[in-house]
Amino acid sequence: MTSSDYVRRIRFWLAIFIIGLFVSGVTAFPLQTELSWLVCFFHIGSLQPIAESTGLLPWLEHVNEGLSATNARYPFLAYGTDWLAFAHLVIAVVFIGPYIDPVRNKWIITFGLIACAGVIPLALIAGHIRGIPIGWRLIDCSFGVFGAIPLLLCRRFTAELEASVDIPYSFAKR
Repeated sequence: MTSSDYVRRIRFWLAIFIIGLFVSGVTAFPLQTELSWLVCFFHIGSLQPIAESTGLLPWLEHVNEGLSATNARYPFLAYGTDWLAFAHLVIAVVFIGPYIDPVRNKWIITFGLIACAGVIPLALIAGHIRGIPIGWRLIDCSFGVFGAIPLLLCRRFTAELEASVDIPYSFAKR
């Protein structure tokens, strides 16, 4: 495989990861609106019996009620999720470094993998402490698992790219 093939693959998987972080960040701003829409969605059509029997709909209604009550009385608490959203957007920007020059910025891919691994204990421990149902905690864990997949591919392709060139190589200089 040529250097440009490695770079193309790395950039594809990093773009997927960056887009995922961006979407996660942007969707953290309007939580109450999104949750209200989701509850309405499960109340219509053939999904309602499934959502009720699995406990998903009662949980979403409970969370929606809590979020609505909190935002009505203490809207400043939503500022915390605004910072969560901002953090996702900032972290997405960090991955532009390896997108531009994967070999020089390979440490950022390692950072991302460490962060993905950290999602699992956080979701399991903090979720338990906060009373989050196990199914929901496992969904949260899946973000770490699915986030690690493109980063593991990028790590492998970056190592192969680095090994394929004889001299120190910077794509930013091209």
